[in-house]
Amino acid sequence: MIKLQGKLPKNIILACSGGVDSMAALDFLSRRHSVRVVYVDHGTEHSRRAEIFLGQYCWRNEILFDEYHISTNKPKGVSQEEHWRNERYKIIDELTKTHGIPAVTCHHLDDCVETWLWSSLHGEGKIIPYRRRDVVRPFRLTEKRNFRMWAEVNNVPWVEDDSNADTCYTRNYVRHELMPHALKVNPGLNKVIKKKVLNDDYQALSCISN
Repeated sequence: MIKLQGKLPKNIILACSGGVDSMAALDFLSRRHSVRVVYVDHGTEHSRRAEIFLGQYCWRNEILFDEYHISTNKPKGVSQEEHWRNERYKIIDELTKTHGIPAVTCHHLDDCVETWLWSSLHGEGKIIPYRRRDVVRPFRLTEKRNFRMWAEVNNVPWVEDDSNADTCYTRNYVRHELMPHALKVNPGLNKVIKKKVLNDDYQALSCISN
């Protein structure tokens, strides 16, 4: 149901939003790994609800939990999404240095397809890489629906972010407006991108091990 690329060490950091993808990943990884959860508050109304939800979940399940707040000082010429992404990685990079263990993000196959479509419209289709410094993305072969299926089958709770439906954000516009048309043109697009993910040079997956 959930496919894991590469070998992960016993101790890892997981970037978790409280959404269905990351909560399913947390449940999946916690069965074999010692997970330290990091939550980044984006300063939105949803963020506060998600922070409380995730903090309580980690407390009940005896999972280490770190929370951070993103700077509201967005540089000129940088989109809100890009600012949030840059700030998240600053926090995660610092945590990997502090604890000496890799961080995992929950990017999945649907994310790879959407990113490839968006980047293709800007001139060159790109695949989300397996690794960025000490941050790894081992779920790139798993479809989003499988995370939801895992959560439902294993009674894993999650919290929905209403802003995911807001097409003012580029990522949401690609997901809700462009993807249906792209899949109408090529219903096998996920398979196409999955092959690209498999062929991608993800820097010797076995290099991250104990």
